[in-house]
Amino acid sequence: MTQTIAPRVRTLVLLILAVAGALLAGAAPVSAHAALTGSDPAQGAVVDTAPSQVSLTFSEPIAVGDDSVRVLDPKGERVDKGDPANPSGTTYSVRLVSGLPDGTYTVAYQVVSADSHPVAGAFTFSIGAPSETTVSVSAQGSDDGLVGWLYGFGRYVSYAGFVVLAGGAAFVLACWAPGARVRAVQRLVVSGWLALTSATLGLLMLRGSYTTSGKVGDVFDLELLGDVLQTKTGAALVSRLLLLAAAALFIAVLFGAYARTADAVEPDRDAEDDGGGDDGGDDGGPDKRDLTFGLALGGTVVAAGLAASWAMSEHASQGLQAGVAMPVDVVHLLAVAAWLGGLTALLVALYRAPVETPVGRDAVRRFSRLAFGSVVTLAVTGVYQSWRQLGSWSAFTDTRYGQLLLVKIALVAVMVAVAFLSRRWTQRLADARVSEAAEEAERTEAAEEAGRTEATERAEEGVRAEEAVRAEEAVRAEATERAKEAKQPAGTAPAEASGTSEVSEASMAVEPPKASGASGASDAFDAEKAEAGQDSVRAAQLARQRAAAEAARQKRLRDADPNRFGLRRSVFAEAGVAVVLLAVTTVLTQTEPGRTEQDARAATAASSSASATGQGSGAVSLTMPFDTGGKSGKGVVSIDLDPAQAGDNALHVYVEGPDGTPVDVPEVKIALTLAAQNIGPLPVAPDHVTTGHWSASRVQIPMAGDWKVEVTVRTSDIDQVTVSKNAQIG
Repeated sequence: MTQTIAPRVRTLVLLILAVAGALLAGAAPVSAHAALTGSDPAQGAVVDTAPSQVSLTFSEPIAVGDDSVRVLDPKGERVDKGDPANPSGTTYSVRLVSGLPDGTYTVAYQVVSADSHPVAGAFTFSIGAPSETTVSVSAQGSDDGLVGWLYGFGRYVSYAGFVVLAGGAAFVLACWAPGARVRAVQRLVVSGWLALTSATLGLLMLRGSYTTSGKVGDVFDLELLGDVLQTKTGAALVSRLLLLAAAALFIAVLFGAYARTADAVEPDRDAEDDGGGDDGGDDGGPDKRDLTFGLALGGTVVAAGLAASWAMSEHASQGLQAGVAMPVDVVHLLAVAAWLGGLTALLVALYRAPVETPVGRDAVRRFSRLAFGSVVTLAVTGVYQSWRQLGSWSAFTDTRYGQLLLVKIALVAVMVAVAFLSRRWTQRLADARVSEAAEEAERTEAAEEAGRTEATERAEEGVRAEEAVRAEEAVRAEATERAKEAKQPAGTAPAEASGTSEVSEASMAVEPPKASGASGASDAFDAEKAEAGQDSVRAAQLARQRAAAEAARQKRLRDADPNRFGLRRSVFAEAGVAVVLLAVTTVLTQTEPGRTEQDARAATAASSSASATGQGSGAVSLTMPFDTGGKSGKGVVSIDLDPAQAGDNALHVYVEGPDGTPVDVPEVKIALTLAAQNIGPLPVAPDHVTTGHWSASRVQIPMAGDWKVEVTVRTSDIDQVTVSKNAQIG
């Protein structure tokens, strides 16, 4: 009925590798969390005049570098200039060289979303008319290759290490104090620390290549590592390493001083009696209680800090209600660790705990209550996170994030069902122990009663025998005295005197041999002493053999218990489901949220619809040369109006000198006029953003039509000019 641990452990390890490999391999193509929701010019649009810049709008803030956005002409030559700018919100733009010819242009971007994931893509637009040849740019991201796979696997290992570290320590402190001195449990918690530490170091090294080139050779690029350390994700990884140093000290105290105090208490109260002691063996006095409280408080702080290193750099840190989402995410991660990590520690204890320190039913019951509280916490925090990341019921089935979330919910339901079976096995184990204790008490009471009866009978028999012996001795003494009196002749010396003389002579005769045999007696004593020493060694060996045989017998009896065997199987099944659940969770954190995916789809559909109906790109770009007549009075002013529809619009003004470099002027004013309806001029006062760039948001255009856009440029106190162009709005 029993089975060895090795085949089960091999099965569990193979399951971990297979599930993690399959899920992580399939997650890379959609592992972006920021999505392109709009562009100017729009994807596939055909504009009449060459725009002065290309703008990209994302669903959340992103990090851009020198080559994050590239614009290529039909021949594959770059036509962008300068670094990407962030004029407002989540819109990022790059300037284009002037005088672009007609043809199809390709925009390629590779950026990093605010929740730490790389985003890559490409689209095209045309000036005048599409060209016959279009540059082909791969949209494969840096996270699609070997580096991306290694980074994803490192994330899985880091989650697993955190769960085992935090959950295993919580199981020892809250459920089974004697587990602090069980070698298998110690190895489990230490292995969790090692896994999390090594994975964090690996992620820190891989991060630079993961977000840029995706090349293995760039993993050891120190310049990239320096850039990573200046990012939010790099700071989170470094903070995690510092917290792991504190966790190492916590582990040393837990399995050092705390384990020694656990030696002073019983291994597990329910292993000896049927009482409902619920203190987990925590009866070591005030010192032990203070140590337990300190470890619990310090461990909670360290575990919360480790969880925050994920919350502050991933999903929870961006989007709706980030200030609420981050602490909720920390609580969610702690609940996962307490449940899954504690379950792993329980599994190890059930299989590998020594006979003298078995995990008892009270420890299992305490963990059952801890797991129930964790599941309730996961349900509450999970509902909030689901609403925040999905936003609608349709996202459950229409997006990959929603589909993975359904799989996760199903796995949690399976784990809860198996946990219910584990509770039943625990109750059966408790009932069986109560029954065995009652039977043992009855047998002990019967044996004591029989012993008392037998002792009474033996005492009575002894009294009677003693009386008979005394009577017989009295008769014999009287007979001997009478015989002496009858045989003694008159005038003889007393028997005592003659006896004394004979004894003295005998003593003189025997004395010399006694002196000559002293050395022989000493040798005999030494031989007896050596033989006694050998006997004590053999006795100790025999005692150890008997103890080992008794321990093996107790282990066989324990393993043969059908209730304990059933509990082992159910906990092992829970652990297997937990492995798959953790892999799905890892993939879920790398997947674009359903809310973002649906927004991106809607933006793409709107752009495609506008292009198909011939309504233009949804934005207007106007370029007008000016000359104020004064010194440095010549240049070009460009106007971008987005989305060029009735209602709110964003307006950007760019001023360049004759050589195409951005220049500042004292004043720029805009006026909009719809002559056909006698509307205007409507003044617009843009704000200065940077050299040669002004912008204004929420510019109201009341209706569609052919609007006249007038720009007044003042280059000195007295030199100014007004230039204008018409633009079709709506």
